[in-house]
Amino acid sequence: MSLKFFIDQCVPTSIGQFLQGGGHDVLILKDHLPIDSPDQVVIAKAQELGAILVSLNGDFADIVTYPPTNYCGIVSIQLRNHPEVIPQLMHKLLDYLSDHNDAEYYQGKLLIVEVNKIRIRE
Repeated sequence: MSLKFFIDQCVPTSIGQFLQGGGHDVLILKDHLPIDSPDQVVIAKAQELGAILVSLNGDFADIVTYPPTNYCGIVSIQLRNHPEVIPQLMHKLLDYLSDHNDAEYYQGKLLIVEVNKIRIRE
């Protein structure tokens, strides 16, 4: 089963390509909204599309401002200015997605994806 992801404008193209290569549906922000859209509009569009938001924007990892329970799922990619870790990070994420391939699983969850681990906040 494939998952549907909404890719924020700050996310490198290669991350979307890894997700597509893993058999998932990838929707790109610029195809749906102006690239300078405020965060509230971005996450609302992800909800409207029934997609899991993927972002590098640390604001979406703030569970006070964006409580995971209100959303279809948020994936916060933690590159820490090291784009060279994208392949390793994405292999970890794709393995996780393969083990948890039901969209309902991500409802109300924030996944904080780092090279060595994936943390889940609810």
